[in-house]
Amino acid sequence: MKFEVTILGSSSATPIFNRNPTAQVLNINEKLYLVDCAEGTQQQMLRFDIKASRIDYIFISHLHGDHYLGLVGLLSSLHLNGRKKALKVFCPAPLKEIIDLQLKYSETTLHYPVEFVFTSDERPEVILDNQDIIVETIPLDHRIPTTGFLFKQKKRQRKLIKEKLEELEIPVPYYTALKKGRDYEAPDGTIYKNDTLTIDSNEPKTYAYCSDTLYTEKYFEQINSASLLYHESTFLNDMLDRALITHHTTALQAGEVALKTNATKLIIGHFSARYKTLNELLDEAQSVFPNTELAVEGKTFVISE
Repeated sequence: MKFEVTILGSSSATPIFNRNPTAQVLNINEKLYLVDCAEGTQQQMLRFDIKASRIDYIFISHLHGDHYLGLVGLLSSLHLNGRKKALKVFCPAPLKEIIDLQLKYSETTLHYPVEFVFTSDERPEVILDNQDIIVETIPLDHRIPTTGFLFKQKKRQRKLIKEKLEELEIPVPYYTALKKGRDYEAPDGTIYKNDTLTIDSNEPKTYAYCSDTLYTEKYFEQINSASLLYHESTFLNDMLDRALITHHTTALQAGEVALKTNATKLIIGHFSARYKTLNELLDEAQSVFPNTELAVEGKTFVISE
């Protein structure tokens, strides 16, 4: 099952040095999920050939403008382009009021339904459960209510050993039962154990998206052993005092999060506008957690295929 994330924006607060503020698109089994939607997100989707019409789920971490100010424009464009199918937006409750007000004063009535699912930063909650994934909120510690999101693949059915099935002439209609783990009883009464006819599917992968937050261990257990961890890294560690005041994380601290939670790979992003180049931030995170990469716009990170 395809499971990958494409970076659309990696700047904090403002667009600068050819970096847009935060937005990402997950492709999970050819379904698209938008995570945060800063200004310029539509242009970034056009730039990187991502079709907005394929997005059915949008997740907004919090209500600082660099994470949601592109949303009303995206909703309006989908309307103008003739969208009819429903869209789900997972977000803090006040966002609905903001969107409703903007649509009211532009005298716009969307031609498709938008369902708002409100998030809370009080405790982790399952907010989406479909045939491919389960999505949980990750309560974070920022200046306003903020959640990250944990995307967890569902366990797939067992894989058939086709050569073995053909050798035993097992009827095709029985394949579904085999995928579910059942044994096969041949017409002569012989029982063939499932593990001789199938192999287990790959272990489910996880993607942890940790938006703006002070360094805190309160969410470490929830994101433990993430296949891919995205963590904000607004400052270098020589700006730790500034990070504490603004409730952000340094690149060094992001590396420590990845190390302490046994992540397989770390992506750092949400870079302060004070940094024209990002090598120092990468070096700092890698000094703690070597398997770290920058959230470079347009880059796709494959979590599972």
